[in-house]
Amino acid sequence: MKTEETSSTAIERTMAIFEAIAARKSGLTLSDICRQLEIPKSSASYLLRTLKNLGYLNLDQATGKYRLGLKVMSLGQRVEIGTDVKEAALPVIQKVVEKTNLTAHLAVLDHGEAVYIAKVEPRSFIRMDTWVGKRMQVNSTGVGKAIAAYLSPAEVEAIIKQHGLKKRTVKTITVQSSFLRELDKVRAKGYAIDDEENSLGARCVAVPVFDSLGNAVAAIGVSGTTAQVNKASITKIVELVKDAAEKASAKLGYHTSVTG
Repeated sequence: MKTEETSSTAIERTMAIFEAIAARKSGLTLSDICRQLEIPKSSASYLLRTLKNLGYLNLDQATGKYRLGLKVMSLGQRVEIGTDVKEAALPVIQKVVEKTNLTAHLAVLDHGEAVYIAKVEPRSFIRMDTWVGKRMQVNSTGVGKAIAAYLSPAEVEAIIKQHGLKKRTVKTITVQSSFLRELDKVRAKGYAIDDEENSLGARCVAVPVFDSLGNAVAAIGVSGTTAQVNKASITKIVELVKDAAEKASAKLGYHTSVTG
């Protein structure tokens, strides 16, 4: 029994290390990992050394920071999560980016978190600090709210129970009743807005993508600075993202009558 528990702990710690390093683009040091994950230094050092030797992590000798290795990337390329959704959405997302000169993302819900599965950037100097595989809270992101709005009350409650409503900025919705009202607004309008709720200075418009059964399986989000996504431009942006989401949904076999 002790061996099983030890093995289980090692696996849990290994996966926690992967997730922590993946969430920090610049990488993490041994000390960072020990402090953040509360793992004993000896255990963390052993796991990091093993993962590095196997090619799953890279170590920058100059900074002492660990980053994901090529072996992890090769595994990720084999994951087919959202393949159909990506094939349906990418062409229309590309057109939205060309028309708005803003960054667009395609996200799905995974274990109660919004995860980017595709990103299309514009030809501009302003770039969003995001990447495919980035995991985010549903309460602070447009894509998260766009999908969560169409979940059952029980599913939303389970997400809140598992992840809470963590504060990302002073504008993040952290009260459950307020968050539920926000989801009501999203359903009524057909789109969600992250108004500096995940990152100050950034705004996002997101619309859900539905499958043939009427399930919100993904969300298309268009993000930019608050200067780019402002009162003058937001109406047009909403129209473009809605149109893109409708076309992607249609490719997945969705018809308005499914939910009507």
